[in-house]
Formats: sequence, structure tokens, C-alpha cells
Amino acid sequence: MDSKNYHEDLSHIRSMMERSSRFISLSGLSGVVAGIVALLGAGYAYFAMESKKVEYINGGRLSFTPALVQELVITGLVVLVVAVLSGYIFTANKSKKKGLKIWDATTKRLLMTFAVPLAAGGIFCAALIYHQLIVWVAPTTLVFYGLGLISAERYTLPDVKYLGYCEVILGLFSLFFLGWGLFFWTVGFGVLHIVYGLIMHKKYK
Repeated sequence: MDSKNYHEDLSHIRSMMERSSRFISLSGLSGVVAGIVALLGAGYAYFAMESKKVEYINGGRLSFTPALVQELVITGLVVLVVAVLSGYIFTANKSKKKGLKIWDATTKRLLMTFAVPLAAGGIFCAALIYHQLIVWVAPTTLVFYGLGLISAERYTLPDVKYLGYCEVILGLFSLFFLGWGLFFWTVGFGVLHIVYGLIMHKKYK
């Protein structure tokens, strides 16, 4: 009996340590919603370029007007905001059900670790847009986003790093097919998020 209680106590201690050192309330459904929003944004971007007679499948021989670039940037920002808000809502609900705080020291470390690669990638993309190197933006966002996920893994669910690896690999691969950037972006932020979200929802529901 004593041995059984001892092992139960150890398991309880390990569980408490895991909860205190990692943010474990990430919702798989938030990944699914983020993926759907990304697919909608990619569809809008495609038709926006089609309406401006831009043939995206053309590599570096593309010409983007300032108005189109602005429209695409706004579309990307809207996708980002909606994905973040939905992620917060689903994660907050999951934290409430588990009786966990959504904002603590671990959350702050998680956000800081994730934000550094993301901020660097955002500035890099802004420079690419400034120099009208639009076809490089999609691969860059995938790579830096993946690096952010890999960095943040130490403060959240370990499975996050696998999504990060996939994003980085996809981004690097797309560098050799610049004209297909929107396709790779759709796969990375849309399809992969939906697949990852469904897996996580089933595993951690």
C-alpha cells in the first residue's frame, strides 16, 4: 500500500511540475479554425491576383501593383488576427475547464520565445515587400513561423515542434518553386494546421 501511495505521489508531483513549466492548454480546435481561415485568405488572395491579371505561377517574372500588394498584406493581417483571436477563445475555454490559468509566467515565456522569430520574420518580409521581392514572402513566412514553433516547444506541448519542422521544411522547399508560393503557403498555414489541430484535439481532448 505504501509503495502504491509513493508512486501515486510521484505521479502527482510530476504532473504538477509539468503544469508549472509548460503551457498545456493549447486547443487543437484553434488549429483547425486557423487552418480554415488561412484557406479562405489564400482563396481570396488568389482571386484578387486573378482579377488584376497577375499570373502567380510565373516565378520571378511577376509585377505587383502597390494597390494589390496592400490588399494582400491586409488580407494576411486579417487572417492573422482572426486566427489569433480564435486561438485565444478556444484555449481560454479549455483552460477554464481544466481549472488552469491562461496567463502566468509560463505563458509569458512561451509568447516571448515564439514572438522573437515571428517579429524577425515580419521585419524581413516587410523588407522584401519594400524591395518588391514579393515571391519570397510566402517561403519566408513559413520558415520563420516554423522556427517560432520549434522555439516555443519547450514551454508548451512537445507535439508543436513537429508542426514547426514541417513548416520549415515546406518553406525551404518552396524557395526552389517561387512561383508556387501561394500553393505552399496554403498547404503550410491551411492544410497542416487543420491536420495538426485534429490530431491534437483527438490526443488531448
